[in-house]
Amino acid sequence: MSNTDFGNPDVIVIGAGNAAACAAISARQAGASVIMLEAAPQAECGGNTRFTGGGFRFPFKGIADLEPLMPELTDAEKAKLDFGVYTEENYYDDMGRQTNYRTDPEMCEILVTQSYDAMLWLRKNGVKFEPTYQHTVKVDGIFKFWGGLACVMWGGGPGLVELEHKACAREGIKIFCDTPAIGLLQDAKGHVCGVSAQSNGDNVDIRAKAVILACGGFEASGEMRARYLGPGWDLAKVRGSRYNQGAGIRMALDAGAMPYGHYSGCHSVPWELNAPLFGDLRVGDQFQKHSYPFCIMVNANGERFADEGADLRIFTYAKFGGAILRQPDHFAWQVYDAKTIPMLRPEYKIKQVTKVTANSLEELSKKMSGVDAQGFMREVTAYNNAVQTTAKFDPLIRDGRCTTGLKVPKSNWAQTIDQPPFEAYATTCGITFTFGGIKITRDAEVESVSGRPIPGLFATGELVGGLFYHNYPAGAGLMGGSVFGRIAGRSAASHVKK
Repeated sequence: MSNTDFGNPDVIVIGAGNAAACAAISARQAGASVIMLEAAPQAECGGNTRFTGGGFRFPFKGIADLEPLMPELTDAEKAKLDFGVYTEENYYDDMGRQTNYRTDPEMCEILVTQSYDAMLWLRKNGVKFEPTYQHTVKVDGIFKFWGGLACVMWGGGPGLVELEHKACAREGIKIFCDTPAIGLLQDAKGHVCGVSAQSNGDNVDIRAKAVILACGGFEASGEMRARYLGPGWDLAKVRGSRYNQGAGIRMALDAGAMPYGHYSGCHSVPWELNAPLFGDLRVGDQFQKHSYPFCIMVNANGERFADEGADLRIFTYAKFGGAILRQPDHFAWQVYDAKTIPMLRPEYKIKQVTKVTANSLEELSKKMSGVDAQGFMREVTAYNNAVQTTAKFDPLIRDGRCTTGLKVPKSNWAQTIDQPPFEAYATTCGITFTFGGIKITRDAEVESVSGRPIPGLFATGELVGGLFYHNYPAGAGLMGGSVFGRIAGRSAASHVKK
């Protein structure tokens, strides 16, 4: 037995990221005693949340709704910010459109209608926000926001983990790192009554009246990726935590939970080709390469394979990683010219980048490792000839500046690649989180295969299925973890009282 003192908690939360912290704080504020079990060591504590940019998607009617979230903004700053409006109807439309209208209607309604209140609650608990400047274009001295994302977490993902863990400490919630959960304890009636875990080299049973699963999907498990996402997915780079091995999903399924959601779907992005196998906290999310709407992406044959301008970046980036993985040898090069190089996001300027430059397309074609140079020259020539210049280029909206006659069209932001200097960046697939998981009720109770809740078992975060299919709108992941985390905490505390 471990000599660690776990106390006698009412609720055990498995995980220590955003969803887990929200669940723990919510349960504690509802009157339950809570501990959190984290598989990672202290230096990597916080799951995928530590690797995110920290964006939250929620509806707002204007700056009046945003002022309580960002009270530090001065009048002078607010005068230069045009946030626009993002309604609940906009949110529903984005969720439907991005998931091919497969999102669970009940879960989607909860996410949309409870997200703003969850933001106020996060702020009340010490979480700070700032404007999402990376989703702006400056026009006549005014920052105009696009895509419905107004707020980002102060300090990004690491800042979110820091402030949420400080909130846990204020509430008296202990986080036990290096303590992976390996199974659920159930009594003779099938009620969940605790967790089997590993601590200090020993196996230990920790009793509790309720358990909340919040330890991520199976994105870090090459075996589970190959089994559920398909061949080749075991070769994807992992953007975030190496500890999200699907343990929570496996434990729930072993306890009789209903599998739910898009098991063959995931959030995956264009990622630096030579990034490490798992996320690097020193670099964070800066291995991403998200300026692709303003380039052409080519594979080993030198051919385009995706509509880079299908939609605003925040509505396509989560599926383009998969598109790259399906290419020969799982890589692609993004090609920019002098017109678009000034538009590159900050992540293109880091030291850990695979980049080539040239003063002619012919020279560039020979520098892009692994690419058929002649195939690329044919492709870029055909692309340049297909660009239509009737519509005005406008990065703020889907501008309709497109190509015609190509097998793979470019629907927006099409510009010729013809002005030197030229730059190209090598990318591969970086997986963020998986969409398949377990089914929960409106109260975040884990449902069994019979359709009834498993008493004492609750869930939130990436391991909950049904919310996202095929794709997702940026900022909805963290928001979902917060919304359903609050619900799971309240429900677990209510179960304890009963």
